Amino acid sequence: MADYNLPMNGNSFSGVDLIREAFHYRSRFEGSTMVFKIDFPLTEDPGFPYLMKDLALLARTGFRVVIVPGAKEWIDSVLGEYGIVSSYTAAAEETFPARITTKAAIPFVEMAAYHVATRFMTFLSGSRVDAVIGNFVRARGLGVINGVDMEHTGTVDRIYTESIGRVLDLGMVPILPCIGRNPSGKSYNVASDEIALAASVALGAVKFFIVSDHGGIRAGTCRLPENTEIREDGLVVRLRPQEAEALLGLNAGRKEQPLRELSLALKACRAGVERVHIIDGREDGAVLGELFSNLGAGVMVYADEYESIRPLRSRDLPDILRLMEPLMQKGILVRRSAEQIQEKKDDYVVYEVDGSLHACGALHDWGENQGEIAAIATDPLYADMGLGRRVVGFLIERARKNGFARVFVLTTRTQDWFETLGFREAAVESLPERKRSAYNQGRGSKVFALELN
Repeated sequence: MADYNLPMNGNSFSGVDLIREAFHYRSRFEGSTMVFKIDFPLTEDPGFPYLMKDLALLARTGFRVVIVPGAKEWIDSVLGEYGIVSSYTAAAEETFPARITTKAAIPFVEMAAYHVATRFMTFLSGSRVDAVIGNFVRARGLGVINGVDMEHTGTVDRIYTESIGRVLDLGMVPILPCIGRNPSGKSYNVASDEIALAASVALGAVKFFIVSDHGGIRAGTCRLPENTEIREDGLVVRLRPQEAEALLGLNAGRKEQPLRELSLALKACRAGVERVHIIDGREDGAVLGELFSNLGAGVMVYADEYESIRPLRSRDLPDILRLMEPLMQKGILVRRSAEQIQEKKDDYVVYEVDGSLHACGALHDWGENQGEIAAIATDPLYADMGLGRRVVGFLIERARKNGFARVFVLTTRTQDWFETLGFREAAVESLPERKRSAYNQGRGSKVFALELN
């Protein structure tokens, strides 16, 4: 059954499935622009070289990679080394407090910002990918906020998309340090979060990655809205904008980094970025896992319709047979051929996750206002995500809309699972007459039914 994590036999099904997903995502996103905002502490993590190798791999294989390095901690260190006091104030409409960058501080802020950017360029070069650290941001000063002169602290006025595009067309990686200049050449310290957000929007990025040095949003660390999708380890998997907004509302006033990053992700979605991924950069392969797998490795905030249950199409037959075959081999599902499924195609639905099928099911009408829920199967890699439950729930609602008074299932191995969904054991004699006459006595399936009134 779908939500039982059944082992696969023979060759590694999961490994082949991951390869399929990787090819699917490469064909879908190759040539697309992706912006990576990467926190400074990761540059000092032992896994940083591997993170950069992964980004270099993306750049070499046709993805348009843009990097915005965070530099806050290094700027703090440099200013402290030279005895320059650095303070912060809450700027209006800002997610993060803004640094007050004085005239004395700005040369050292520039030096620190470009030093951090150079770290990224050096590691990319080691993977045979050229990068350009450029003046890609036009800025203007924040001016005076709440009586405080922000001096050389600025905000994004424009992203020079033409210049970035020329760099990307050459197969190189643009690096945008947290420095912008006005038309007369005056330098401003601009928050890297703001630059990354503005660049994602201006470049039409299909994905915006927030790569941090923490474990993401987890159950138990903050209040979550009901029905938030989480993994077994408690990590929040994905959120729609309204769900992210609800989560932030439940935790209003808290300033933990994961919540601040979620706020940035929500802003990006509201500004038109389809998908924002918050991942732990310390985790080996997290970027590739998030990009090339539906299951992902972090938290995704998505503005498009990421998942849906839809009717079966003829071209889906190989995929659902692939899902059902292991369960048919074990006798959990009755064996069905492609021709049999095609004959009752209108009874079937599939659960599509970002263009790939990962679950299926059917509702058969046997007359007497009773329907049979059958052929429930899910990809074992997604067993902990409740896809089978969602398909069954969808079919129950379809039965209600069709005027059925009762739905039933025939099962040999998964009665406990159906009981958790409200089904109760029933007699074979309670089945519609047409189904009773077709009942396989040799298989000995148990009947479980759900009254819909």
